[in-house]
Amino acid sequence: MLYEMRTYRLKVGLVPHYLRLVQEDGIAIQMRHLGNLVGYFSSDIGILNEIVHIWAYTDLLDRQRRREKLAMDPAWQEFVPKIQALLEVMECKILIPAKFSPLQ
Repeated sequence: MLYEMRTYRLKVGLVPHYLRLVQEDGIAIQMRHLGNLVGYFSSDIGILNEIVHIWAYTDLLDRQRRREKLAMDPAWQEFVPKIQALLEVMECKILIPAKFSPLQ
């Protein structure tokens, strides 16, 4: 199992708007294709105006296939411009749990 952590820094003050868009439309599309959502968060202390979401995959090939299907979905293609306009920085990390990690 591996985890993808995506961190988005939004323009100041747009976190509530972003979360509303994702809740109303985006998350259903993502769940159809990506499946295993570990968590979806917004920052409150430290660097502000950040969104972090974590997805679990069996391996890199599983991630690649799922993300390709998401990218080809017309509903996703229509949704993405709505949130892209709100973003300033995007970061993606692949995390591999240690053998003693509770999440494996």
